[in-house]
Amino acid sequence: MADVTGKTTGERIKHFRNRIGMSRPVLGGLVGRSAEWVKAVETGRLQVPRLPMLLRIARALDVRDLAELTGDGHAVPVQAFTGEAHAALSAVQAALTDYRFAAQDAPVNVAHLQMRLDQAWDVRHSSPAHRTAVGALLPDLIRDGQRAVRTTKGSERRTARRVLAGVYRLADFYVAYQPAPELVWLVADRAITEAQEADDPYGIAGGAWALTGALRDTGRWEEAITVAFGGARQLEPWLHRTSDDDWRGMWGALQFEVGYVHARRGRHGEAWSYWERANEMARRLGSRYRHVQTSFSITVMNAHAVTLDVELRRPGEAMRTANGFDANEIPSLARRSRHLIEVARAHHQRHDRDGAYAMLHAAERTAPDTIRFNGYARDMLLFLAAAPPTGLRDDVHALCDRVGVRP
Repeated sequence: MADVTGKTTGERIKHFRNRIGMSRPVLGGLVGRSAEWVKAVETGRLQVPRLPMLLRIARALDVRDLAELTGDGHAVPVQAFTGEAHAALSAVQAALTDYRFAAQDAPVNVAHLQMRLDQAWDVRHSSPAHRTAVGALLPDLIRDGQRAVRTTKGSERRTARRVLAGVYRLADFYVAYQPAPELVWLVADRAITEAQEADDPYGIAGGAWALTGALRDTGRWEEAITVAFGGARQLEPWLHRTSDDDWRGMWGALQFEVGYVHARRGRHGEAWSYWERANEMARRLGSRYRHVQTSFSITVMNAHAVTLDVELRRPGEAMRTANGFDANEIPSLARRSRHLIEVARAHHQRHDRDGAYAMLHAAERTAPDTIRFNGYARDMLLFLAAAPPTGLRDDVHALCDRVGVRP
């Protein structure tokens, strides 16, 4: 452990930042905050950040033990909360950051590239090991998409840019919850940029949806709402003219994202107001509709209602909603597993260890690649391992082992 005895958490952050030669603007960018915010934390003008932000700071500074930042004397491996990087992360990162262009790029069949992207989305929703499956496909999709843009002209280049924007939107799901937060911002920005270059309102809205989530998860509430509204405005002139329901589905998904941000802020009325707007659109689209990128549908709106009540600390209401529909109606295994984790959070808020374990176990059976990289799930598993339900100690520890949590 570094010699930071007697230093405050802010002073320790400054120590480790200086040790690797990182500036305040760079650290702020990596954790979604300003350089002034970093300075305020380091100098003690702001309170010590909460655990999720401390974990982001620790990852950005390559600090392996959270105790080195907090100084509480108890070893808390950052990996216990965040997990290891996915095996394909380095290959995906290399594809995103490799700018060594070939002397003569071979042409790319853009229509075939779109088919490959569609198949990758199918895999993302149908495979229990969805992160592993998508991680194997992404590097070639990224490189071929970039090459398609470089080697085409005119209207075909516009189409290539639309496809590449879709590749980046798929990449957003892969890089989420990985120990490389800078990639989340990179793919979100590129998705919007490519869609703007293609003059594609739908693609811009899809990029806005991804960016809204990144801003929300770093506590940048007002920016998240502004981006979500901006994405929705791209779509609104077309909603009554297009026959493509996905434009309406994306609009509905963005309305819910605004509600989700309000729920994170504890604003009950605003959260449910935007849920109602999104749910009305889901009802208009009908029971058979599902949006590929966002999973927006009637069934997922029920799952979203559970999430809002969990965020608003109303676990009883969350449980009533969860018991009112069948989670198996959610076609996407990744989204279904995430919903089960949200139900586990409701049980956890009610101090129901048996229920929390049962839901986490169901989430792991549904899609191991979802629970393995979900911070809420890992946190609950650490709690259960320390105080397992009666008769379930071995089961809890076995689940921890499969998920990669080390109590």
